[in-house]
Amino acid sequence: PCAVAALVALSFSGAIGLTFLMLGCALEYYGVYWPLFVLIFYFICPIPHFIATRVSEDSDAASSACRELAYFFTTGIVVSAFGFPIILARVQAIKWGACGLVLAGNAVIFLTILGFFLVFGRGDDFSWEQW
Repeated sequence: PCAVAALVALSFSGAIGLTFLMLGCALEYYGVYWPLFVLIFYFICPIPHFIATRVSEDSDAASSACRELAYFFTTGIVVSAFGFPIILARVQAIKWGACGLVLAGNAVIFLTILGFFLVFGRGDDFSWEQW
């Protein structure tokens, strides 16, 4: 019951984040679809975490070099996702209003991804591996 409510809340927040991204692209005043390249960052963001948990699964250390490297790469991906629309707006490829909508969508989507790993990544009997 609690996990189902968490899954529904995460789905709802993900839909809100993608709505912000689509509004930044599809509104007639903006009308440029360059910010959709941010979707690539959404897909590659969890990959370092998956690799680190797979490689350091046997290690019982609280902090390993592999996990720290995964955090570093994930941070770089997230910062790049926030920097990309700012650079597009700076070179006038998109308008600043579209940049704001994309940045709002980024914040919601990355918080949703973080929430997913906090809710389903505990490693107990109800985890993301079942999905």
